[in-house]
Amino acid sequence: MPLSHTALAIFVVAIWGTNFVVIHVGLAHFPPFTFATLRFALASLPLLAFVPRPRTPIRMIAAYGLLIGVGQHGLTLYAMHGHISAGLASLLIQGQAVFTILLALLISGERPRVGNFVALGLCIVGIGLIGGHVGGDADVLGLSLMLTAALSWAGGNLVAKQAGSVDMVGLVVWSSLAALPLLLGAALAFEGPTMIWQSLTDADVYAWATLPWQSFGNSIFGYAAWNWLLARHRAADVAPIGLLVPIFGMSATALLLGEAMPPWKLAAAALVLAGLCVNIWASRRPIAVAVNDGIVAAPQ
Repeated sequence: MPLSHTALAIFVVAIWGTNFVVIHVGLAHFPPFTFATLRFALASLPLLAFVPRPRTPIRMIAAYGLLIGVGQHGLTLYAMHGHISAGLASLLIQGQAVFTILLALLISGERPRVGNFVALGLCIVGIGLIGGHVGGDADVLGLSLMLTAALSWAGGNLVAKQAGSVDMVGLVVWSSLAALPLLLGAALAFEGPTMIWQSLTDADVYAWATLPWQSFGNSIFGYAAWNWLLARHRAADVAPIGLLVPIFGMSATALLLGEAMPPWKLAAAALVLAGLCVNIWASRRPIAVAVNDGIVAAPQ
């Protein structure tokens, strides 16, 4: 993968990582499913008249919306509403790298390199450190929800990759619309009209300011750029760059929210970062393939 594409991916995950502070602020004013509904409504409804529906089957648009909107973000917001800290949520969501590569292997037949497996091993050890410190920063429900959210993100990655070279902004906008009915239904079922209305009337300017960042910066730009990269490169090369999310996320939550950074958190972050470095190195090495009786480097 070219360095310019790697730089774009790192810029996207920087937005996603620091976004956990924005989520923390939003959840102080909006209940989780209401917050998710507002986010995806703003990312879709105002733009439908200006952004054409992408030329891909409706089932793929709907699948992407449900996996990313409901599975990833709905569950993440619910977990962060009292079940896991923002910093740990930013780290656990990176289980998506493991799940994406495994799903790509099973569904798409991609061939991960040895370096990809080494990188994933480092990531798994880092996540294992978190699992051994369940306590004040997370509970079992929070961990379970975040790992399910990571699996949903991985599924969304594969759907975006299978969509091919379509308008990725259109995919994000129209799939956000597909996520709205379930998110609104969850808000009404779990939070109720009274709580929803009270949160809307009590929200201050800081609460409302989280929505444009969530919708346009995090969703439309972030996922459109990420999906553009997935359409052009192997999932095993792109997905692990998301492992930088917790580095940005834990740093931002420590600086802005005062979250503690004990040695085990630093060690987990270091393992994740080491995995990212190994994966970038592996993704830039050519794959050897047989041609007649010789071996040549496959094009990237």
